[in-house]
Amino acid sequence: MIELAVLDMAGTTVEEHQLVYRALAEAATAAGSDAGPEEFHRWHGAMKREALRNLLAAPDGTPPAEHVVDAALDDFRARLSAAYERTPPEPIPGVVPALARLRRNGVRVVLTTGFDREVVDKLLATLGWESGVVDAVVCGDDVPRGRPAPHMIHHAMELTGVHDVAATLVAGDTPRDLQAGTNSGAAMVVGVLSGAGTPDELGRARHTHLVGSVADLPDLLGLPA
Repeated sequence: MIELAVLDMAGTTVEEHQLVYRALAEAATAAGSDAGPEEFHRWHGAMKREALRNLLAAPDGTPPAEHVVDAALDDFRARLSAAYERTPPEPIPGVVPALARLRRNGVRVVLTTGFDREVVDKLLATLGWESGVVDAVVCGDDVPRGRPAPHMIHHAMELTGVHDVAATLVAGDTPRDLQAGTNSGAAMVVGVLSGAGTPDELGRARHTHLVGSVADLPDLLGLPA
C-alpha cells in the first residue's frame, strides 16, 4: 500500500512551459557561462544554486566565488519572476483531481522542487495551492543536497510521518527525479512524460513505471474514484 506520493513540481505537476530552464540558461550565460544546450540540459531537475555553481565553473573545474553564484541566482529569480508574470504557470491538466483522489484515499502528497522557498511561495500563490491541495512542499534549500541525492524524498517522509520507503512513490519528469527516487529506496519510481524528459531519457534511468502524466497515478495505484 502506497502511503506517500512525492512529486516534482515543474513539468510534473505544474505546466510552466519550461521557463525555468530558459531563465536558468539566460542567467548563467549573463554571468559568463559558455555552456552549450547539452550541458544546460544535464542540470534539469537540480537545485538551482548547484546548477549555477557547476555551469559557472572554470574549464579546469575550479568553482566560482560564492558571490558570483549569489548574483547569478538573484538574476535567475528575477528573470523567472518576469517570465511567470508574462506566462503564468498552471496545473498540468488532470493533476488537481488526481491529487485530490490520492489524498481522499489516504495517500499523502508532497511536492519537491529544486526551487528555493522564495520562488516556491510565489509559484504556489499563483496556482492557488497555498493550502488544501498537498500535504507539504520540500524545497531545494530545505536539504543539504538536491537530486539525485534522496534527501528531499526522505525529508518528505519525515514531514508526513511515513516511516517505510516501501510505502513511498516518487514521480518526476527528469532523469534526476528518477535517480533520486531510486537512491531513496522508494517502492515505485515513476517517470512522467508531461515535462522536460523524453521517453528515451527517462527510459535509460532506473524506474518502475513510465506514464503520460501524474493524472494517471490514481489509476496506476488502483484507487477508487
